[in-house]
Amino acid sequence: MIKQLEKFLVPLAEAIGKNKYLVSIRDGFLITTPILIAGSIFLLIGEFPWPALNEWMGSIIVDQKTGANLTSFIEKPAGATFSIMAIFAVIAIAYSFAKQMKTNKIFGSATAVMSWLLLMPYSVDGMTKIGGKELPVSLEGIPLNWVGAKGIFIGIIVSFLAVHIYAFIEKKGWVIKMPPGVPPTVVESFAALIPAMFVMIFFFLINLILGFLGTNAFQVIFDILQTPLVHLGGTLGALLIAFLFNGLFWFFGINGGAVVGAVYGPVLATLSLENVEFFKNGVGSPNIVNEQFYELFVVYGGAGSTLSLIIAMLFFCKSKRITELGKLALIPGIFGINEPIIFGLPMVLNPVMVLPFLLIPIFNILVGYTSMAMKLVPITNGVTIPWTTPPVISGFLATDWRGAVLQIILIIIGIFLYMPFIRAMDKQYLADEANAVEVASNDDIDLDSLSFDDL
Repeated sequence: MIKQLEKFLVPLAEAIGKNKYLVSIRDGFLITTPILIAGSIFLLIGEFPWPALNEWMGSIIVDQKTGANLTSFIEKPAGATFSIMAIFAVIAIAYSFAKQMKTNKIFGSATAVMSWLLLMPYSVDGMTKIGGKELPVSLEGIPLNWVGAKGIFIGIIVSFLAVHIYAFIEKKGWVIKMPPGVPPTVVESFAALIPAMFVMIFFFLINLILGFLGTNAFQVIFDILQTPLVHLGGTLGALLIAFLFNGLFWFFGINGGAVVGAVYGPVLATLSLENVEFFKNGVGSPNIVNEQFYELFVVYGGAGSTLSLIIAMLFFCKSKRITELGKLALIPGIFGINEPIIFGLPMVLNPVMVLPFLLIPIFNILVGYTSMAMKLVPITNGVTIPWTTPPVISGFLATDWRGAVLQIILIIIGIFLYMPFIRAMDKQYLADEANAVEVASNDDIDLDSLSFDDL
């Protein structure tokens, strides 16, 4: 069974790891992460789970003309990050993909942004009061809903298409070549002109055709692709399958987070952005399954929720090998780093530990999902919290004190679920250590037993 799984999973992981599209998506979202974390800090302050503090900030009027309070100013950095997340995603993914395609990264990224904006409908719908009546109005402008969560999937598609066309034209040699001695920046600028024109013409024609049909590319992709994918990815079943594969990859020594995240990450990121929009502006509905639930309420201490295992090792094991490893792994485990356990215990290809390693995260998913569905614990707010944030703190910041309590409960349950398996290993290691001591004592030289009569 293990050999059959290995034959299936190892080639699959290699294929995903070498796929230039998935690698570009993964690297692109990693580029946006520092910006989102910076914006999250301000959003957490503005929406801190302390009513008295929120009331105090709301009572301080900063702009006398508009009546804007301190909270709205504190949350402005979140608007400059989360609300326009798709712009950063297009820039970063196109840049990463241009690197994969071995073409000019800056111009590849720039043409992707241009193409994405070319397809965007420049209309902002709203309501206005005329003669005492509320009437609908449409103004020309860039709508915030398309540069946020709703614009991510079309941004990914446009990034790939734009860079592909740009690289194809460039490799064909259809570029303006400058004479020797011209500064390199000028050479690159003129060389990008014809490829960029081809990209622009391609997306102009798409926009024109869809305009004749009475729609636009953003709406088409959102209705046909993004909405079904996000709904499917936001289900309990999808999350369970993702974590089962995540654990199986790690069992064979493959970074499951990187492999599964490359495929599932964009969906989870979109679900998190929808949560931010809901809790900040009341738009849409919250999603239980999202990036924060995935990272903060399923695994503690890294893949397999091994923080529980480390605590069990320290409190219930006696062999020197396990207790010393537990001491070394405790601090990294608190911050979500568990390579010492994965490769030191090890968890890789360990038939004794595979069952709890795979099933404890699934148990955490079921308990966490049920707790939020029953409103015992608030749904995560979508704010980007670094995955290295220790449990309890991360649970409090993502929800409130109830999220922190849920994390403590799941860690404690995980300790007792891991305990019989790690104690079985502990008994074996104790026996090995005892045998090693006995062999060492038999090998010692006893000077009193030496006799010169035998010489």
